[in-house]
Amino acid sequence: MKYRKTLYLKFILAYLAFGLISFTLIATLFSKLTFDHLIKEKAAALYKEATLISTRYADSIYNASMEAEDVSGQLEAIDTFTQAEIWIINSDGELLYSSQDKSVDSENTIVIEHFNPTDTGSDYYMVGDFYGSFEEEVLSVFSPINSDFRIKGYVVMHYGVKDINDTCDSLMNIYYMALGIMFVLSMLVLAVFTVVVYVPLKKITKATEEYADGNLTHTIEVNKDDEIGHLAASLNYMASELSKGEDNQKQFIANVSHDFRSPLTSIKGYIEAMEDGTIPPEMMGKYLKIVLNETERLTKLTNSLLQLNNLNTRGMHLDITDFDINAVIKDTAASFEGTCRAKRIRFNLVLCGEQLFVSADVGRIQQVLYNLIDNAIKFSDTNSVIKLETSEKNDAVFVSVKDSGIGIPKESQKLVFDRFYKTDLSRGKDKKGTGLGLAITKEIINAHHENINVISTVGVGTEFIFTLPKSKIEETLI
Repeated sequence: MKYRKTLYLKFILAYLAFGLISFTLIATLFSKLTFDHLIKEKAAALYKEATLISTRYADSIYNASMEAEDVSGQLEAIDTFTQAEIWIINSDGELLYSSQDKSVDSENTIVIEHFNPTDTGSDYYMVGDFYGSFEEEVLSVFSPINSDFRIKGYVVMHYGVKDINDTCDSLMNIYYMALGIMFVLSMLVLAVFTVVVYVPLKKITKATEEYADGNLTHTIEVNKDDEIGHLAASLNYMASELSKGEDNQKQFIANVSHDFRSPLTSIKGYIEAMEDGTIPPEMMGKYLKIVLNETERLTKLTNSLLQLNNLNTRGMHLDITDFDINAVIKDTAASFEGTCRAKRIRFNLVLCGEQLFVSADVGRIQQVLYNLIDNAIKFSDTNSVIKLETSEKNDAVFVSVKDSGIGIPKESQKLVFDRFYKTDLSRGKDKKGTGLGLAITKEIINAHHENINVISTVGVGTEFIFTLPKSKIEETLI
């Protein structure tokens, strides 16, 4: 539980840290970048006006081509339009004209100490108090006044930095508002993420803990049509299948225990009876034969378990060859001649053609036929007929084993291929059965990528039908 809370807390802290870093960047870096941009933008605009003044008006003062009052009027108009104070300074730093100080004129000049136009470096403007001339910071833009190919002075336009700061603050307020809106929207995204992703994942994680603790009945309550919903549904299905597997395992152990315990109990009882003299010597042969039958049953059960386990763990190795299925059916049926004679059961062979070739593992298919015919004989009545039939359709061959015995109840037909499964009707007749024959049969057919089905009616009989791939070879060449 701790790691989940820590992970989500880290996510929240990362989100808050992102918001704080964003605010800090806007308050510092963005503020400076915005201020510098506004300075450059204003400086460029003022430089155009200063250049216009230096080429049209300021030069007239030196050349006396215009009356001073006319020039002053023009400059005052530009001052009003640009809201920037205009100075005309000669190269020695003498202030010859100020658009806002009427006391300054050509006869009453002010010397600006330490005036040096090169202080601007590669730029054409500077920010400061302009050599102590202003109490507040101003943006000062220079434009030289050229006459007779010499720089006689400079037009300097001063604009209050406070106005630029006010503009910068207005823009920053817009940035802060945009950041606030984005932060609120991102909180909504976080809330949606929490509901849509985190909460379902928390439920899924809780479920995996329950499964790890052995509680396979726990259900994940996530009803969604996306990947998380699919994951939850898959985990629910997995838990259901694991629960069924656990039940099957318990049933498997119970069946194995029962099938081993019964013959062992019988063997132990008969041997103890022989040992203490309960069974007289003249009867020992009879009971030794019973003990031998029980040991054969245990051997058969053990071999079936080992075979089924090998099929599931290592897979089934198939030796695929082309062979005549009709001939295999005849040979397998012939091996039951003694058993059929004892129960007065006969076979009715309805085979398709003289030869019918299939591609399969002949040994495994013989085992399938043996299991099906053996079951048919066990559950058939005396003086009955077992029908063995082959037919073909397209590229498939159908093999049928049909008896006229006791039949299988409808509710049991889907379970007959399960391990150790025995219907109630079969328990009385099949004392020696292991309940594994049909399970092995189905594994063999599935290994061939084919199908096996059962059709049965209680009191009428049962038919097992399985398919095999038809051989591609020509019958005449075999």
